[in-house]
Amino acid sequence: MSADAKATLPGSILTYVLVIMMVVSILLVSILQYVSSQIRNAQYAVSREQAFQVAEQGIQFYKWYLAHQTDGRTAQQIQAFWDSGTAFGVGSDYVADVSDPSGGVMGTYRLRVTPPQSGSTVVWVESTGEMSRYPGKTRTIRVRFRRPSWSEHTVLANDFMRFGEGTEVYGMIMSNGGVRFDGLAHNVVTSAAVSADDEDHSGGNEHGVHTHVRIPPSSGVSSTPLSSELATQTVRSRQDVFMAGREFPVTSTDFNGVLGDLGYMRSEAQAGRGRYFNSSGSGRRIILKTNGTYDVCTVNDYNSSTNVIINYLKNSGSGTCGSCSGQCLSNYPIVQNGVIFVEDNVWLEGQVSGKRITVTAANLSGGSFAPSVFIPNNVRYTNYDGTDVIGIIGQRDVEIPSNAANTLRIDGALLAQQGRVGMENYGVHRDTITVFGAIATNDRYGFAWTNGTGYENRNLFYDNNLLYYPPPYFPTGTQYRLDLWEEL
Repeated sequence: MSADAKATLPGSILTYVLVIMMVVSILLVSILQYVSSQIRNAQYAVSREQAFQVAEQGIQFYKWYLAHQTDGRTAQQIQAFWDSGTAFGVGSDYVADVSDPSGGVMGTYRLRVTPPQSGSTVVWVESTGEMSRYPGKTRTIRVRFRRPSWSEHTVLANDFMRFGEGTEVYGMIMSNGGVRFDGLAHNVVTSAAVSADDEDHSGGNEHGVHTHVRIPPSSGVSSTPLSSELATQTVRSRQDVFMAGREFPVTSTDFNGVLGDLGYMRSEAQAGRGRYFNSSGSGRRIILKTNGTYDVCTVNDYNSSTNVIINYLKNSGSGTCGSCSGQCLSNYPIVQNGVIFVEDNVWLEGQVSGKRITVTAANLSGGSFAPSVFIPNNVRYTNYDGTDVIGIIGQRDVEIPSNAANTLRIDGALLAQQGRVGMENYGVHRDTITVFGAIATNDRYGFAWTNGTGYENRNLFYDNNLLYYPPPYFPTGTQYRLDLWEEL
């Protein structure tokens, strides 16, 4: 090896070492940057999750707050709470700190609340969570709280209910006294009863919700209880009958509690949020009109056996009219989201357009007389998108009189607080009745009798708009339930 080669060897090694060190340094810096970024990303991900949990804590707080402010209150008291201007999150955001285990502030949640609109029981709550370590980095949750209304069941009853073979129901069914269902239920069927003594036959008690439809591949309906449906047996799913299932026992519905709602309706009507009619005469005939008004005549006399009006009282002076017209007729505007309250019987018919109204017949002035609502002719909507809503409440019955139309349609939510929704055994034969809405009845409802009288064809259709927008002042539950959750 020459002297020149020996001289250049140490320099070549040094250059090689420097290159290796440079590469290692670059790799090391890159690794450190990667690790650092992963740590930051992990910390940010943790912080985002914490912000989410903080937002969820805000929702849970408001659920607790609503329970303490509204549970067990009357509809009037709940409305007063929302109107007070002091409800957290209404009008201005409600902000609260969330502490860490050492007592320091780790983050905050901000609540923005949209109270129920007129005619609705829905409350919207937005909760935005933010961590102190990452200001401006937020997560927001929005939920819907709702007070269940009595209008959200196709049938709600305080008595044992039977639905015969061929009956097809799409809405929910609930009874305090048990349900026998021999048709096809597309929605859940519930009862407050653990077991039911079916009054239509003898034998042992059956499940609170039961059927006499034979188990496939067998067919038909048994006249005696099925052994599998006896209360002592394990409950089967029976999706051939109960497509969405059956539940029992569930919490019962208090029909006596409706008296408080009736009192609230009367006070609202007297305050101008509707119209109040006293007990003069024998009641009122009310004809709803699509021009946003309704005609009213005071009933002078009616046949108590057939519930058919005989004549009317003149508005002033003495004398009567044979028809609801002329000097016996008055006309009033329909108050939107209001209530027409009559301290006597009501005969109701007509059609609304773009109106939400409840018509109530109740006696709160004393005495044992409980008025009813009689429906001889169609009660109709013009619009079926939730724009039109009618509530029909009878303190005793919601009754179809003997002179009712051969083909009758009733759009609306019907409630009989002490009696039942149905038709007496007048000995008359009618063709078809259709109810589009909901039925709540204290006693067992029915529009036909086993002797062939009443309506031969009976159609019950649930109005889905009633789920979130019940008729004005219609009874509701006293507890807000969370029924929708989403992250924005």
